[in-house]
Amino acid sequence: MAYDADVIVIGAGLAGLAATAELVDAGRSVILLDQEPEQSIGGQAHWSFGGLFFVDSPEQRRMRIKDSHALALQDWMGTAGFDRPEDHWPRRWAEAYVDFAAGEKRSWLHRQGVRWFPVVGWAERGGYDANGHGNSVPRFHITWGTGPGLVAPFERRVREGVAKGLVQLRFRHRVTGLSRSAGTVDTVSGEILEPSDIRRGEASSRVVGGAFELRAQAVIVTSGGIGGNHDLVRAHWPARLGTPPERMVAGVPAHVDGEMLAVAEDAGAHLVNRDRMWHYTEGIQNWNPIWENHGIRILPGPSSLWLDARGNRLPVPLFPGFDTLGTLEHIMTTGYDYTWFVLDQKIIGKEFALSGSEQNPDLTGKSVRGVFQRARADVPDPVKAFMDNGADFVVEKDLGALVRGMNALTKEPLIDEARLRHEITARDREVANPFTKDLQITAVRGARSYLGDKLIRTAGPHRILDPKAGPLIAVRLNILTRKSLGGLETDLSSRVLTEGGDPLPGVYAAGEAAGFGGGGVHGYRSLEGTFLGGCLFSGRTAGRAAAKAVN
Repeated sequence: MAYDADVIVIGAGLAGLAATAELVDAGRSVILLDQEPEQSIGGQAHWSFGGLFFVDSPEQRRMRIKDSHALALQDWMGTAGFDRPEDHWPRRWAEAYVDFAAGEKRSWLHRQGVRWFPVVGWAERGGYDANGHGNSVPRFHITWGTGPGLVAPFERRVREGVAKGLVQLRFRHRVTGLSRSAGTVDTVSGEILEPSDIRRGEASSRVVGGAFELRAQAVIVTSGGIGGNHDLVRAHWPARLGTPPERMVAGVPAHVDGEMLAVAEDAGAHLVNRDRMWHYTEGIQNWNPIWENHGIRILPGPSSLWLDARGNRLPVPLFPGFDTLGTLEHIMTTGYDYTWFVLDQKIIGKEFALSGSEQNPDLTGKSVRGVFQRARADVPDPVKAFMDNGADFVVEKDLGALVRGMNALTKEPLIDEARLRHEITARDREVANPFTKDLQITAVRGARSYLGDKLIRTAGPHRILDPKAGPLIAVRLNILTRKSLGGLETDLSSRVLTEGGDPLPGVYAAGEAAGFGGGGVHGYRSLEGTFLGGCLFSGRTAGRAAAKAVN
């Protein structure tokens, strides 16, 4: 029986593009399938901020950041918390990925034309001991061009493969089955969906117009995770994080549904660590949504006062930007699924960045002038648009009006003005003194010892109730679904494994579908800047391994 291609790649996101590009380089023929229309090529990477995790990079050294492979590995292992038998391959992937991030990752991307914003960000700062969660130093490198700038070289390589006759792009092909011939998975079948001219990210039609069956010597699954399927998120919600939120906003479109994972499992693949997830606690409703229930994440600096639904400050070290899942775990013990930032215009102007390529037109458009205009603005335009139009924002000149606005946004009026005033006043007294017992103020001062934070990410310590810093701002924060940290178990060659630990013949996996490597390279938590890089590393690995395996 003849093959239609050497390899079939399922999913045209960043991992699928990276895998296909490597197959083209090896001279292999590829059919790249995706259920969405062609305008959605690049998948979730297109919408991303473009953050990448590098170790001891030139950008870090220019910012006087001392990083090392040993320190990065210490941070990764302390963050991942591997503690399960099925963490064997994720641990080995973690070691390999840190090697990659400290080695050829940057030069490999640089040769393809990728560049980075010169100021390195400090995400997931931890706040525990040296062996605990978090980045000990800044490692978040923003791609110049954000997500689209990172997708571009891989899409270009794939389209060059199309021009050479090596790649067939088949969009609107939804895979529903994987089957075997002579013991090897070599047949991919499914439905052809009707054409769709929707904008990228919008929900596309699920009307079936036909069927397909294709054969290849190898299949690579790069279909993404489950973040757009909130029923599935709730079904796999970990007990350690309490009861699933009643309400969540969607950080990814609905087509990120996890259905391909079930297809692979039916074919014999082993899914592991399904209860490990990466959802954000600083989600806001997009005032100008692209997909249904579209949420945006605030990338906060450390100064905002973080309160639970009743107005209590979150416990140490759950400050903005320090421990995403630690904060989520605490929130779910409060009986409510939302929290508040309380701050002022001086803080929001310097410390609020919004995740997403469309929320950062200066960086996405590679506009140096735009970056300088953002730096000079009292409040960046995308943030100001949320202040003016966002359903979760309250902006007022005095605290009484702010509290009334906060209570108007919730089912119950839980915020007491006198109590909140007492909390903020106590915090403000500490700012006036070079000594403090308030560990958030200590963290703010520590952040400003890093030049990058002092320049663009951390406001100088000041009194929130100082009228000169106003107006006052409150932001209701929602749980935002985003990434699956578990997935298809793979060995270091990206071969998908069965429950017994043997390779599933002919099947490889990469990207979020494989937990970014091994079935969960991040363990329980992420160091950030590691999702896009995980797609690239695992996609590259899968493409190279499949290229070697086929005749």
